[in-house]
Amino acid sequence: MLDLTAEDLRRLDARGIAASRARKQLRILRDPPSPPRIVRACTPGDGIRRVEPEEHQSLQELWLEAANDGRVSKFVPASGAATRMFAPLASGADAQPSEGARKFWERRSDFAFSPALADLVTGKRFEDPVAVAEGVVEGLEYGRMPKALIPFHRSHEGTRTAFVEQLVEAAGYTTNAAGTPVRVHFTVGSEHLELFEQAREALQGLERSQGLAFEVGFSIQDPATDTLSIDADRMPVRKEDEKLLLRPSGHGALLINLERVGGDIVVVKNIDNVLPQERQPEVVYWKRLLIGMVVHLEQQLASVATSLFSGETSATEGAEAVGRILGVEPPEQERAVWLAERLESPLRVCGMVRNDGEPGGGPFWVGGRDDSVTPQIVEASQVDHRDPVQESALRDATHFNPVDLVCSMRNRRGEAYELAGYVDPTTFFVSRKEHDGRALRALERPGLWNGAMAGWNTVFVEVPATTFAPVKTVLDLLRPEHLPLDNG
Repeated sequence: MLDLTAEDLRRLDARGIAASRARKQLRILRDPPSPPRIVRACTPGDGIRRVEPEEHQSLQELWLEAANDGRVSKFVPASGAATRMFAPLASGADAQPSEGARKFWERRSDFAFSPALADLVTGKRFEDPVAVAEGVVEGLEYGRMPKALIPFHRSHEGTRTAFVEQLVEAAGYTTNAAGTPVRVHFTVGSEHLELFEQAREALQGLERSQGLAFEVGFSIQDPATDTLSIDADRMPVRKEDEKLLLRPSGHGALLINLERVGGDIVVVKNIDNVLPQERQPEVVYWKRLLIGMVVHLEQQLASVATSLFSGETSATEGAEAVGRILGVEPPEQERAVWLAERLESPLRVCGMVRNDGEPGGGPFWVGGRDDSVTPQIVEASQVDHRDPVQESALRDATHFNPVDLVCSMRNRRGEAYELAGYVDPTTFFVSRKEHDGRALRALERPGLWNGAMAGWNTVFVEVPATTFAPVKTVLDLLRPEHLPLDNG
């Protein structure tokens, strides 16, 4: 039996997937690449920098310089539906309320959407935890909404969705006193695009109250980035109509969206990691520091390049200087090649918070195929847990990545980088999934902040844990940081 028929190839081509790419996907699914080789965890002083108090003023000044020049924008992956957010409210097989539903019922008045819920669930039914849970998921249809458009917080103007809070936060570091537009780009699901466009149209009142102008863009994940799956017999998975099953390939597919936005200095944050406006000052302050750090590193690298090309600095001296700037050890061999690559690579500064049991990728020193060791973000799911050395390094991690990135997307000549050239193709990930009750192996692209940025110049910086407040389930909205200051 052929892996791919002529009809398969025709349909794939119509979707923008070349036959060579499809066959490569099948090869990876059948023979997955080796997991990354973790050398050790990055820790403060060994891969993670701390911003000293005496550095704050100069970094803030560099942020302001970039903001005044209109260089800063924000990119927010926001395609996820809220289905999993409300999963803790589901009843068990005996129709008894879950522990999550009970807690939700007890604290129902603390949620920003409680008035809308009360209008749906009245009288005796309002005293029924199951009815309350069903009211929010089915009555308000929140289970089918994008997470970005769920009311997260209360404000003096009513309620605020994560979408709006991300915009308000961005105003603190993407614009300046002159009132340049707040530029934010959201990646959204195609099925939710119309809802987001309606939310954008409703921003006029917010613009007036905040004295701001928002420049909001949307894009969807390119269908050409979807990937194949294989079954237990190692054959391509097909749907009931015998057409190939194609699945979204993870957030690594958004690298194309990030590049197409055409940004210069771009802040990347997940949609659910956002605080109420009144609690945002510390987040904004640290984001300005990280932006300032990017500008500082850009200037240092550009200075090395100038000295190198003028003949004032040798390749060996230049490599050592870049190594000090980035906090990495230049290789002993082919230093000139390594130096040229480092001076022509995009740059990112990644905020890292103390690991307090939250899920997320961690900062590690990772060995490359050429014996180089570079700082990388590695997810726990990428680690070979059968290897005691790798498992030990995972346990030694003191920090994790809350998806808090500031990316420098243009070279010193102002030209945009072609980001596909900095992806590590060996970091494709094979995950186990189900489709219609059948087990399958699905292929995920190198993660946006993992393998997709493996070739970037990377600097990890410690940031306060108070700047990280994810909402993975609806019950996270009951955490003090998501409540108004008067009852938080």
